[in-house]
Amino acid sequence: MAIRDLIARSKNQQLTPARDVFDPFFTLHREMNRLFEDVFRGFGSMGGFGSPLMEGQFGWPKIELNETDKAVTVSAELPGLSEKDVQVEFANGVLSIRGEKKAERSEEGKFFSERYYGSFARQIAIDGVQEDKAEASFRNGVLTVTLPKTEQASQNVKRIAIKTN
Repeated sequence: MAIRDLIARSKNQQLTPARDVFDPFFTLHREMNRLFEDVFRGFGSMGGFGSPLMEGQFGWPKIELNETDKAVTVSAELPGLSEKDVQVEFANGVLSIRGEKKAERSEEGKFFSERYYGSFARQIAIDGVQEDKAEASFRNGVLTVTLPKTEQASQNVKRIAIKTN
């Protein structure tokens, strides 16, 4: 086996053995590369249908962050849940949203589901807000957390001019 066979390859580059003889180490190397490419293709997004590795694990619940001069608002989509199923905490500059969606299925008959069930947690770092004045509301499956900004955070905004060449 040549030294070049040990070097990691890019997706477009194909490695070919220098000789026509079957080389088990080269085959192992090629299969390991293929395995890692398959696993990490689409990492961080919803994976393919029926893929438990990717389904619902990354970025659920979906959130929306809105910042104005006076407050930071975080909204999280939590369909099928109530306020009793969700816990919201703010500590050390981090907003934590945790909860659990329990399965609603019966054990009789065949079962198939694309719905997400289980525990979830999202943490969002937020600076310059008044922790003690935070408010949360839950309506139509959407959790909204409003965090008023501190006076200092509102005044510390500095506009940066963009130069053209």
